Amino acid sequence: MAFRGPRVWLWRWRRNPLKRRADTVEAWVLLGTWLLTALLGVSAGHAAARSVENGMARERVEWTVVRGVLVEKAPGRTDRETADSRDRVWGTVRWVAPDGTRATGQIRVAPGSVAGTPVTVWTDRVGRLVSEPATAAEARLRATFVGGLVGLSAAAMPLVGGRLLCGRLRRHRLDRWDVAWARFDPLGDRRTG
Repeated sequence: MAFRGPRVWLWRWRRNPLKRRADTVEAWVLLGTWLLTALLGVSAGHAAARSVENGMARERVEWTVVRGVLVEKAPGRTDRETADSRDRVWGTVRWVAPDGTRATGQIRVAPGSVAGTPVTVWTDRVGRLVSEPATAAEARLRATFVGGLVGLSAAAMPLVGGRLLCGRLRRHRLDRWDVAWARFDPLGDRRTG
């Protein structure tokens, strides 16, 4: 087992007669990689989270509740003892759009609901059917999740690029070392003894 001695922090930045130019270049590449990774990851994640949260806030303001009516009986049975309040089936509903025209669409309703049952319908400014907008807490959670994913994805690009560049620099440094060693020890392949 080789003895390694104490670890010296920032060794690539210190003056040393054995330090080569390739060590300095690799140090700058590593520093740039880490700075780009942090900067790009944080800024992309923050921008994505803000965009998602703003979009959901706009939906909460623009989307409105409209009273609709179930057009036909919903499939399934209305069995109050076995039915869960979260059980929903697709049913056709009709509502009046902001321009006064009648619109129809499909939403989730309780199973076995009869035709003519009043239902709540969410529409956009034009009167098209949309889902219920996310609450402020749900929007924050989604924005945080999306921002985290986008930030990690954006941070991965400079990190992978820096690792690839450092690998190429390392290979180049080892090749140059092989050339120098071959010049220094031309008889290195002979065995003694």
